[in-house]
Amino acid sequence: MVAEPKFHHRASLKQTNKPFKRRFATKNSMRDKAKGRTQRVSLKGKVLRKHSRADRRNAVRTEQRKKRDYIVMSTRIFTGRHRAPKIVAVIPLCADINASDIVRNLFACVDEPYPEEKAPKTARMLNVTRFKQTIQFVEVERNVLDILDAAKVADYVIMGISAEIEVDAFGEHCLSALQNQGHPGVFPIVQGMETVVPKRQNDVKKSLQSFMSHFFPEADKVYSTETPTEALSILRMITAQAPKGVKWREIRPYMLADSVEFEPSAEDPQVGRLALTGYLRGANLSANRLIHIPNFGDYQIEQIYHVPVAVEAARGDSIEEDDEAVVLDRPDAEHQDSLVEANEPNTLNNEQTWPEDEEMNDWSVRMQEMEEKESRIAATKGQRTITVPKGTSTYQASWIAATEGDDNESDASDASSDDDEDMDSGSDMGSDEEEEDDDEEEYEEMVVGADGKIVSASDDEDNGDANSDKDEGLPSAEEEALQLKAYLKERERQNRDDLNFPDEVDTPMEISARERFARFRGLQSFRTSPWDPYENLPLDYARIFQFESFKRTQQRVLRMAADSVVKSGMRIRIILRAAPAQIAASYNPSRPFVAFGLMQHEHQMSVVHFTIVRSEGYSEPVRSKDPLVAHFGFRRYNVQPLFSQHSLGGSNTNGVHKFERFLKPGVVSVGTIYAPIQFGTVPVSLYLPTPVPANDMSDSQAGVIPTLVGTGSSLEVNPSRILAKRIILTGAPFKIHKRSAVIRYMFFSPEDVIWFKPVQLHTKHGRTGHIFESLGTHGYMKCVFDGPIKQMDTVCMNLYKRVYPKWNTSLWSEHAQDEEQRQQWVGPVALKSDAMEL
Repeated sequence: MVAEPKFHHRASLKQTNKPFKRRFATKNSMRDKAKGRTQRVSLKGKVLRKHSRADRRNAVRTEQRKKRDYIVMSTRIFTGRHRAPKIVAVIPLCADINASDIVRNLFACVDEPYPEEKAPKTARMLNVTRFKQTIQFVEVERNVLDILDAAKVADYVIMGISAEIEVDAFGEHCLSALQNQGHPGVFPIVQGMETVVPKRQNDVKKSLQSFMSHFFPEADKVYSTETPTEALSILRMITAQAPKGVKWREIRPYMLADSVEFEPSAEDPQVGRLALTGYLRGANLSANRLIHIPNFGDYQIEQIYHVPVAVEAARGDSIEEDDEAVVLDRPDAEHQDSLVEANEPNTLNNEQTWPEDEEMNDWSVRMQEMEEKESRIAATKGQRTITVPKGTSTYQASWIAATEGDDNESDASDASSDDDEDMDSGSDMGSDEEEEDDDEEEYEEMVVGADGKIVSASDDEDNGDANSDKDEGLPSAEEEALQLKAYLKERERQNRDDLNFPDEVDTPMEISARERFARFRGLQSFRTSPWDPYENLPLDYARIFQFESFKRTQQRVLRMAADSVVKSGMRIRIILRAAPAQIAASYNPSRPFVAFGLMQHEHQMSVVHFTIVRSEGYSEPVRSKDPLVAHFGFRRYNVQPLFSQHSLGGSNTNGVHKFERFLKPGVVSVGTIYAPIQFGTVPVSLYLPTPVPANDMSDSQAGVIPTLVGTGSSLEVNPSRILAKRIILTGAPFKIHKRSAVIRYMFFSPEDVIWFKPVQLHTKHGRTGHIFESLGTHGYMKCVFDGPIKQMDTVCMNLYKRVYPKWNTSLWSEHAQDEEQRQQWVGPVALKSDAMEL
């Protein structure tokens, strides 16, 4: 039955006023009239028509087809006769977890024998005939480096947790490191549930699932391999799912090597050809690119072979190579990447004059003197002589040497960010007067080594043999403990002063400010004032590489990698040339051996910036230029980064960013180093080079764990980014009259006042002004502000200087570390520990 329309009376008293014209309408009235509607701009040249139901249905089918094709392409390498295995890393998080037990249960659920000695721990091959796929298990020991390397190449990660023992500090550190690095699909597997009372098993699983979901929210369930049914369900999920890709590694080729072979050369047995055999994963590989091996560096490719395997259907553990290997690719001499990582700066490009005859005659004499001087310097490299009063102990002399070393480094290096400019230099300048007054006081000389320790002391008395001198020069255990305590206390004071009074320094009274701060400049606007990024560059900038457009270069390089001959999923053998024998000697089948292919230009050095956020677990001050170990994607470096603010730039900005003396907690900062170019965004982790004992480790877990300083990701490769170090000169109001005031204690000579007169002033309460004129001869000055200032206010002047990183980045190698540094990466293994508290 059709409903009757409602009757509506026409309004008899309706009044319609003439509307205002649009150009007189206010923004509020136009917004109210629109009622949330926005005017869409018509597309020129295109006919807009209403989509029918068939059109919408076709669009949905097209999207489904694209997703289906993507899944097929991502899983195609795992199917077929020459299929690549899915790599599954088994990581023990608890001290009593044995990775072999988990893998043995997975083999038993499909009635396959566990290969105890036939295959290494990193190549436990399981051919699942029921699901027509092959799985390669990588059993990892409790070692942070092995865990991170295995996760870099794995398709899935099995986390072994215990039902009896809680995850220790080492296991939590591994979880945090994997979370920052990027991880594939995660399967938490619990062991030891049979020892738990059946009534409490559900509570234990809920507790473990809550713990794992904190680090991996996608892990919504805790599995077990104690029964064949549960183990088979895990294999079914691994074989049925498409692996979750890690974006930063998918754009480059990588390999988990099954075997490493070395053939020494005839000229030098320590260098030769190195053969790496394994399945290529990730992007395609070209023989013109380089191969990076962690701990050893980059190497050129001689040729690449295709070595497929034939898998017998009857027995899944029988794998044999084909009779003949096919050469896939050889490098092109014209297009192969070079191992030259830096340019050679030409210091002779400046204007020169031809030497005269007299200079040519004594050339040989000067060269001989220079060679003798260089030999003497090489013999005593890093040593210097200091003069101290007689009777000074080695502890006091070490601090005197450390103070002088900081002063010399601050004066000699333009890029030095050591000690704030507010350090008291009165004692240094007053030393000349003290020497004139105390000529009769006896002094002695001490030789200080490169490490800041006393090497020897020159006395009038007989010091005995060399061994006694060396023993007397070294500090005792008590003195060394006192020195370390005083050093940490001083760093804490500097960090506290930097937080309370950032960048404030005192103007020295002994030296003119225009000489002390000659390298600094004033900026009217820190964000928009012009600053040429190519003026007064250091010599190290002549060694780096810079792109005209880094973004376009990255796109071109990625397209070149996609067109390479060697495709992902092939089992290949890569022959490297001029590789050291130490690589093959260090190969351990029980540890994962990974190799990554570099893209074009990724071996060359440039200025690399990365974001970094300080870790909450480390509370000690972290200063710029402190030595750290950087895990930069698949590379590891020894670095000393400079920290700066992470301020967003734009087309209207000058590209200047404020330098930070300390890495501040809770703030995203930017680290700057000289490093090889890296395309794409990769994770970055900073560690201390020396181990620090953990406070939360029990006696049974005595040892150390790696100290994580901060985490972040790569930002950009840009030598034009300016890091400006700021200092603030402060003064106090002496007399105030309306908008003008007499300021003192900022300078101590009228020449300095006139020199810094163009620089803008500001106060801590928000007033801005400028210097009007100098008053008297003691540095007083008359200043004019935009409003009256208060007597309690402080007048400030900002000065800036560009700083540069040091050329000190080197490849970090595990084999170059001592036993104590190497032990920090190994986790404790115990059979008994404290019970888990639920």
